[in-house]
Amino acid sequence: MKTLIKNARVFVGGKFSERDLLIDGAVISGIFEPSSVPDVSDGEVVDLSNSDCVVLPGLSDVHVHLREPGFSYKETVRTGTMAAARGGFTSVCAMPNLKPVPDTLEHLREELGIIERDAAVHVYPYGAITLGEKGERLADMEDMAPYVKGFSDDGRGVQNPEMMREAMLEAKRLGRPIVSHCEVESLLTGGCIHDGEYARMHGHGGISSESEWRQIERDIGLLRETGAAYHVCHMSAKESVALVRHAKAEGLDITCETGPHYLAMCDMDIGEDGRFKMNPPIRSAADRDALIAGIQDGTVDMIITDHAPHSAEEKGRGLEGSLMGVVGLETSFAACYTYLVRTGKISLEKLVDLMHGAPKRRFGVGGDIEPGAPADLTVFNLGAEFTVDPDEFLSMGRATPFAGARLYGRCLLTMVGGKKVWEDKGL
Repeated sequence: MKTLIKNARVFVGGKFSERDLLIDGAVISGIFEPSSVPDVSDGEVVDLSNSDCVVLPGLSDVHVHLREPGFSYKETVRTGTMAAARGGFTSVCAMPNLKPVPDTLEHLREELGIIERDAAVHVYPYGAITLGEKGERLADMEDMAPYVKGFSDDGRGVQNPEMMREAMLEAKRLGRPIVSHCEVESLLTGGCIHDGEYARMHGHGGISSESEWRQIERDIGLLRETGAAYHVCHMSAKESVALVRHAKAEGLDITCETGPHYLAMCDMDIGEDGRFKMNPPIRSAADRDALIAGIQDGTVDMIITDHAPHSAEEKGRGLEGSLMGVVGLETSFAACYTYLVRTGKISLEKLVDLMHGAPKRRFGVGGDIEPGAPADLTVFNLGAEFTVDPDEFLSMGRATPFAGARLYGRCLLTMVGGKKVWEDKGL
């Protein structure tokens, strides 16, 4: 079947151009000047004239928790990838804190089988760094390497520096990056939010910034020794930004990510609700501003969601009692467009690079809009304002810090291999 997307602002070659897109089956068969496309009387026409719509290459999120196998009461591969499609994502990388942990090829195959059967978008798993994510012995990295985009013990930092050095050397040999959750467990004191003003005002235990940046500092030292490829997960602290900036200037092979909630909020914006509890926590205004500056100068490479669904009961115990983790796939682009692009902090082109270009360069996920390429793309109406209502989510998770927020940028259509995997019926 053919689909013609007419009169569109299409992101092609790093910039927006007025174009018509012709999709034939699974691929983009042509990109044309407006009104010069061949006849498609036997296909579907989507006319985007007189609108604020843009056509983007499918977005990529390299840090999501799909919870399956092992925790399907929180999320499944099917519901998580449907949420991804609704948010404009055509590729996601799945974290390994599952049951069983993908620490051997046998365990990984269980996850791969579910992905092949149920995924609505492209899903690329990570393998664990250590067996059971326990930090004691290396996982079977060599056997898993052909099937994973990198190695991570996300949810736990690798505490032993010798173990991390060994992992870096093995990952380098296999041509895969280490994707690191950076947290020094000895610096944790049972806190539930950032160790800052809000915690002091409300009598909550805090999570120090040092628990994050101290392990980044250690691992940068190991990078100098090993020459591995290294990616920092969900960065939240200003000290972390400074460390990565200096490491890049030194020429080390290091990249990093942060999430929309760290860029849009500070600890004084949260409330006494589990939907504001995640690890690492939303930190101070100074940390938020440092992360934005890091995006502006290229220190921070990409924006991810750290989509981490839990059940309503697990997230309904307030700040002290709720589990760590919030959902984000269905709000990520709109939140970033609203708080970063509409406020003039970055350009729309920069946002597309953060959510598509950089993941493609680092992890090889996603593709561009060009003739002959798979038709993996998404359409956003940038002028469409909406209120975030978690009850409308396709994800089984409902806990989001953006609940009730007024955002701009509604996803109207997402295609994977030319197949519509999400469509807003109001298109």
